[in-house]
Amino acid sequence: MFKTDIDKCLAVLKEGGVILYPTDTIWGLGCDATNEAAVEKINQIKGRAADKSFIILLDTDSKIQSYVSEVPEVAYDLIEYAENPMTVIFDNARNLAKNVINQDGSVGIRVVRHDFVQQLLQRFRKPIVSTSANISGEPSPKNFDIISEEIKSKVDYIVEHQQDDRAEKKPSTIIKIGAGGQFSFIRK
Repeated sequence: MFKTDIDKCLAVLKEGGVILYPTDTIWGLGCDATNEAAVEKINQIKGRAADKSFIILLDTDSKIQSYVSEVPEVAYDLIEYAENPMTVIFDNARNLAKNVINQDGSVGIRVVRHDFVQQLLQRFRKPIVSTSANISGEPSPKNFDIISEEIKSKVDYIVEHQQDDRAEKKPSTIIKIGAGGQFSFIRK
């Protein structure tokens, strides 16, 4: 199932589709973070304002510099020593779909420690958008069973791996980091 899920996700992502998948935090909607039309599909599925930015997932911190102009050294330490999943907001995003990047030019990046997502990212070789699998404004689903049928019916592929995991998950910690290395917590 694991390998089949990854193969099917890769096919959908390469075609500009949207997947519903487990992450290191909550279940997410994902697409190719460099494909503007794919990102717009997620906005439509969620009923989300087009001016809201997204989090992208990477499999290793060595890829961060491909998507932001400057990576303060402290960012690597924060990512390495974080005990729980952590999203870091960086200034001066680049090489991503315009509708992934915030109006101020920033982007949230999370380096995942989740076998399924890491393997998917390694094989896809591009960042993947990750946003909670819910209609905008509704609570984030804490496990697969809570995801609405409306969301499930609109995606191009639903990952089977971890659907039976009933553990209640929570979103990542979010930190904003400035060029000088100063950081502040956005969500703990």
